[in-house]
Amino acid sequence: MPAPQPDAHRLADRLAEATRLAALAATPLVGSGDRDAVDGAAVAAMRAALADAPADGRVVVGEGEKDDAPMLHLGERFGTGLGPAIDLAVDPVDGTSLAAAGRPGAMAIMAVAPRGAFLEIGPAHYMAKLVSRVPGLELDAPIRETVARIAAARGVPVTEVRVAVQDRPRNAALARAAAATGASVELFAHGDVERCLRAARADGDLDLVVGIGGAPEGVLTAAAVRALGGWMRARLAPQSEREAHRLAAAGIPAGRVAGLVELCGPAAAVFLTAVTPCDLGPGRRLEPGASWRLGSVDAFR
Repeated sequence: MPAPQPDAHRLADRLAEATRLAALAATPLVGSGDRDAVDGAAVAAMRAALADAPADGRVVVGEGEKDDAPMLHLGERFGTGLGPAIDLAVDPVDGTSLAAAGRPGAMAIMAVAPRGAFLEIGPAHYMAKLVSRVPGLELDAPIRETVARIAAARGVPVTEVRVAVQDRPRNAALARAAAATGASVELFAHGDVERCLRAARADGDLDLVVGIGGAPEGVLTAAAVRALGGWMRARLAPQSEREAHRLAAAGIPAGRVAGLVELCGPAAAVFLTAVTPCDLGPGRRLEPGASWRLGSVDAFR
């Protein structure tokens, strides 16, 4: 494989710096109880850092209507306009409520890929997701079947299978069904991306993350899962008639199950920096300000 060009390295360094600066900007507000202030500080810092990035950049997944954010919104352009044409999926703070409460699991994160590589989600807010390191699992299979397949792949009883489900009413029946299999179920309020990283890693301490969560987080997750060699299936899952109508008006299908090939191009890279301590699985605990890069910059030319 040819070595990345110097310009690609410079761009990668700028994107990594943007996540670091976003995390540092949010840090003084950790524990403040003001999630909007946490998010606002991170957004402003990240946007300023991206302004002169050596690229023709476009935000395809970012802040916007759901977060009532005026910056880093869908379709916003960034960079000098000179250099590679790239698309950005970004969350200046994934886990703003965690950071505002002073709890672990908040991070600044972005994924970048060549133009057109990410699944178009438009105004979507919610996505049904399945993430694991065990290949071949299907999003719509009964959870008992999925847990049994994971147990067989690992060569362990189902009682040793570890499942994470976001603790929301929309996922309550799924969580109960997972617990009924005998698997260990970890309910979480926030920190979707953090848990998906733990499930996608070959040596991760979770076997499965499943349920309906944020659609923007789903695209970010897909880039990280692909970089880690994990498995993912997802489908847009509008939770209101308004969201469904907006997707239909944008010509974006909500009923199709997508795999990693559709969700994210193979050349995507992911940059993240911890705002509060982040547990990303064995040997990968990030203290505030610590960063992690995943994936390749080879295509950024």
